[in-house]
Amino acid sequence: MKIIEPSVELVDDFDAAAVMKKLELAGRVCYKSEGNIKDDSAEKFIRGIIKRGHESVIEHAAISFKIICDRGVTHELVRHRLASYSQESTRFCDYTAGKFGGELTFIKPCFWREDDENFKLWQETMAQLEKNYLKLRAGGARPEEARSILPNSLKTEIFVTMNLREWRHFLRLRTAKAAHPQMREVALKIYKILAEKLPAVFDDIKPTE
Repeated sequence: MKIIEPSVELVDDFDAAAVMKKLELAGRVCYKSEGNIKDDSAEKFIRGIIKRGHESVIEHAAISFKIICDRGVTHELVRHRLASYSQESTRFCDYTAGKFGGELTFIKPCFWREDDENFKLWQETMAQLEKNYLKLRAGGARPEEARSILPNSLKTEIFVTMNLREWRHFLRLRTAKAAHPQMREVALKIYKILAEKLPAVFDDIKPTE
């Protein structure tokens, strides 16, 4: 059994300045003000349209992340409908196969310390589930049958693409204090990357403490 932390990976190697120029051009079509485009005008323009709520303009750019988290988090993640998802399949992935090392991988809960009795109970439960999964497979159960006992804590990988407007919607909801702790843990990692890459689009979103 392996226990790991969640992680996110920005898949797109994009030119942030080019993205901003594309968004500015899209937005200025609305006002027929393309003649006002200058080398340094994109950031001010994009901040202005976001402030006015004209966020349809930023739908013209999309960004993809590869996210490693637990399956419980992905159940919440896929509720964001304006997105595309490709997820690791527990039906077709055989965790007894060599590439998986013949063991299950679980995501460490962020809300318990390792010396907490709740964490120890969680760890014991995951170990027992792994043992039973392997027994089912050894007894002839197919992966699509043995998966019926796999828990929310099972590690999964999911490839996610959203346009910038939907990423803003996602981050406003999922970085809030009221969000599920593990969902928020992932969302904050994504926010940190996007706010650094495209500050004019994302740095007005202030995660609550």
